Formats: sequence, structure tokens, C-alpha cells
Amino acid sequence: MNDAIRTPEGEALTDLILTVFRVNNLTLTWGDRLVAPLGLTSARWQILGAIALADRLQPVAWLARDLGANRQNVQRIVNDLAKEGLVEFQPNPHHRRAHLVVLTDKGQRTYDAAIRAYDPRANALAEGLSVQDIKTTHRVMLALRQKLEGENDAEKHG
Repeated sequence: MNDAIRTPEGEALTDLILTVFRVNNLTLTWGDRLVAPLGLTSARWQILGAIALADRLQPVAWLARDLGANRQNVQRIVNDLAKEGLVEFQPNPHHRRAHLVVLTDKGQRTYDAAIRAYDPRANALAEGLSVQDIKTTHRVMLALRQKLEGENDAEKHG
């Protein structure tokens, strides 16, 4: 028998987490459909975006960290993107074995095409939602992310 008692905050958070799971799955399916004509999946698009939007060139491990993803999964996808000519590896002056991942011209064009397809769809999804509600939800999600990252870090080091 479970003797734990969930607080009202814990109950509300549980409802939010269950909704986030569902929205995440729906978002990935939506993204897959959106970028399929470009030969991408949501996962490939996400990694292209991480590379395109980074303020400096990064190795796979840093991309994975920034995405909160498993390094091996990111490496597999980056390798696939390299085979398709969307990214390439360049020497890393700070680490001999951890090459930097760079968008090729083809990769940049593909990413730009994905964003051109995304923008009107994002605008349509946002219809009827207030900017204030979206920003509040974003702040809550960021706070939850920080707490979860703190817990995960504590488990790794403790």
C-alpha cells in the first residue's frame, strides 16, 4: 500500500507531466510530418537546429548536453547527417578525437527550408493562445527543467 500523500502542487505537477508526455509525442509526430519532404525527422531537424543556432562550433558531446540527449543517440544521428552531406566534421583545436560538427551548405539550406515550413505552422498553432500564457508556460517549463537537471546532476555525483 502506498502511504505517500501527494500535495495539491504535486497533483497539479503530475497532471502537467502527463500532459507534457502527450504533447511531446504529438509534437514529434507533427515535426516528422512537417520535415519529411526535406528528408528529415524531428530528431535530425533538432540536431541541425542545435548546430545552426549554437554560438560556436561544438563536438557531439556538447550538442548532446545542450539538447539534454544521450550522446550515443546524437552521435548516431550526426553520423547519418554526415553521410547525407548535411554536416561535416572538422578538427577540434582543443581535443584531438572530439571533432567539431559543422553544417555544410546543403545542411544550412535544408535547415532554412525546415524553418520556412515551420514558421507559418507555428503561427497557426499559436492562434488563440495569448503571448502572456505562452511565456508563463515557458517559465514554468524552464523552472521544472532546472530542477530536474539539478536532481540528475545530484544522482550522478552523489
